[in-house]
Amino acid sequence: MLEMRPVCEHCGTSLPPASDDAMICTFECTFCKNCVDTVLHNVCPNCGGGFSPRPIRPKECLKPYPPTLERKWQPVNMETFSTMLHKYIKIPPKDR
Repeated sequence: MLEMRPVCEHCGTSLPPASDDAMICTFECTFCKNCVDTVLHNVCPNCGGGFSPRPIRPKECLKPYPPTLERKWQPVNMETFSTMLHKYIKIPPKDR
């Protein structure tokens, strides 16, 4: 079950369960669409994979399956990330 993390790991933008702006990688690293598009360029800084829109959990499922309250906010170190970004930016996620 997805944790439905509440904030963008890079900028801290709130990403509630119904957010259309939440993007996740295969390990559920969570970023806002703006950071994925303009900062990360569809390269996860943690695993090197790509991102997909996070599914929206139906309201009736929120009570029995609530999103996590744990905030994983750790802005990307762009100096460290630049090596990974240059390695993967021109390779589609399916080919990485």
